[in-house]
Amino acid sequence: MRFVFKAKNAEGKMKEGIVDAMTQEMAVQVLQKSGMTPVSVEKEDTSNKLVKNFRKVWEKVTQKELVVLFRQLATLMEAKVPLVTSLGAIEAQTENKYLRIILKEMIADINDGMTFSEALGRHQDTFSSLTVNMIKAGEISGSLRQAITYVANGVEKSYQLNAKIKSALFYPAFVLAVALIIGFLVIAFILPKLTSLIRDMHVETPWYTKAMMSLGDFMSVYWWAVAMLFIAFVGSVVYYVNSDAGKKEWEQFQLRIPVFGNVLRYVYLARLADTFSTLLIGGIPMVRALLITGDVVGNTVFKSVLLRSADEVKSGGAISTVFARSNDIPPVVTQMVRIGEETGNLGQVLEGTAKFYDQEVDYITKNLTALLEPILIVGLGIGVAILVFSIILPIYNIAGQI
Repeated sequence: MRFVFKAKNAEGKMKEGIVDAMTQEMAVQVLQKSGMTPVSVEKEDTSNKLVKNFRKVWEKVTQKELVVLFRQLATLMEAKVPLVTSLGAIEAQTENKYLRIILKEMIADINDGMTFSEALGRHQDTFSSLTVNMIKAGEISGSLRQAITYVANGVEKSYQLNAKIKSALFYPAFVLAVALIIGFLVIAFILPKLTSLIRDMHVETPWYTKAMMSLGDFMSVYWWAVAMLFIAFVGSVVYYVNSDAGKKEWEQFQLRIPVFGNVLRYVYLARLADTFSTLLIGGIPMVRALLITGDVVGNTVFKSVLLRSADEVKSGGAISTVFARSNDIPPVVTQMVRIGEETGNLGQVLEGTAKFYDQEVDYITKNLTALLEPILIVGLGIGVAILVFSIILPIYNIAGQI
């Protein structure tokens, strides 16, 4: 049988896990022999686990819900409401059932002796390493309320940043999707009917019209095969992008895309500077802050730069030295980091850098739709022109000769 336990080790830290034993008493004995003091030992409830996994799939915790959670928690903590009471009040009014399960488990863990950061760390699919480490630093320094406020501000900034990108990309993505669907329907079902008129007239047609007629004939018969191949291609691309090698190549390619590449680069730089500065100001050691920032920056290119920077700092070097060797870090960022290292105010300098790139992202995203509209109009116009010159115009010419 499997038993879920919570126990304190010799250092007094709360640990949890699963132990195999014939009975609950034997499970307690196993833990005691391991040098741990059991706090609770309960038989594993597989039904609750299945319910939680189901909730996890269908009711994921969104960034907006995390913003509300930490903002409410920060407000309650500022009002000197106890942590467990604050979490209970938030849980009572939370609509997301999966988040409610998480909050209930966190309350139980804290009541059993866990720290807030340890309770958060049990749910790494919901709370980032940045959140866990900021809360842990606040607990160690005795400034938990301030740490929760930092986390609330950080989560809100990340949410606003992602919202800007999504709103900027929604319009061109929607237009392209509709254009592809309409183009497929026209070629598969409408084009064959138009070309049949030309074929019935038994007249000479130019090569591009013949090519469109052949395409229409093929699509009218094998449209389902083309659709399946397209779906398989998209599925293969998604699968490859989610693999380790594919993810790395895709994230490198993203930074090279015209227009979009600059937007994404500024987004990652803003996130890098903001996260790193928040961690340093919050009292996290520099090497640890670099590693955490690498985990949450969201791009393997910048993550590798940060990991190399951490190794450089361990050996007594400077972060700006690694930044200067990277083509993906702008010289202005390298110079700002160098100034921060020389003056000992790296956190404050990076905070100003983050604000600058936040403003740049805001400016670009506001004008992105205006930049993309001409490209979309030209692309759609070319598609319509091909159809008109290859099919519609020959039909009018033939009709005029009759």
